[in-house]
Amino acid sequence: MKINTDGVLLGAMVLAENPSSILDIGTGTGVIALMLAQRFGNARVDAVEIDVSAAKTAAGNFANSVFNNRMTVFPTSIQVFFEEHPGNKYDIIVSNPPFFINSLESPKAKTALAKHTDADFFESLMQSVAGHLSPNGVCWLILPVQTVALIKSLAIQNRMCLQKEMRIRSFEHSEPHREIVCFGFEEKTTEITNITIYETAGVYTGEYKILLQPFFLNY
Repeated sequence: MKINTDGVLLGAMVLAENPSSILDIGTGTGVIALMLAQRFGNARVDAVEIDVSAAKTAAGNFANSVFNNRMTVFPTSIQVFFEEHPGNKYDIIVSNPPFFINSLESPKAKTALAKHTDADFFESLMQSVAGHLSPNGVCWLILPVQTVALIKSLAIQNRMCLQKEMRIRSFEHSEPHREIVCFGFEEKTTEITNITIYETAGVYTGEYKILLQPFFLNY
């Protein structure tokens, strides 16, 4: 799984005040977890990945990073992880989850596992988040716009409030195709912002470059 726009945007946009513990659900090869370890220098980062091959790659990436003493990958499902660590609480929980709900499976099994799910998955995800988020913690997700309404409903069912909503579009006049949403237990007025990726085809906007400059050498 290569580095993708969704993942790096999420890793760059997460906000929190002095977190000491971070959980990345479905870390893949560990890109978002590494970005958060870079941004939050006092935080321990746990990463869960059900795909054993991807988890092995993430573990290698963590070991080869300067943040290796603060990072651990767990090659298991999020349900099993929380069964084995029932008391864990996190100041940040982040996920770039599977996003094709009730759609046809991809031809390749690994792609299907990474990208396809159903509504039950999100129900389980939000229950797990609510049970393991610290009292002042925040959960950040990046989602296709057609999935956001479901997630908002599930958050309410689990006593969480929408605090931030960032709408991502390819070009200035495009409709948003992704949203980054932030939930927490504290009720706040929702902050809504917009992010545009391209000025023209193949040319990134200044705001996108500024966001990712700390992570990409060619920016």
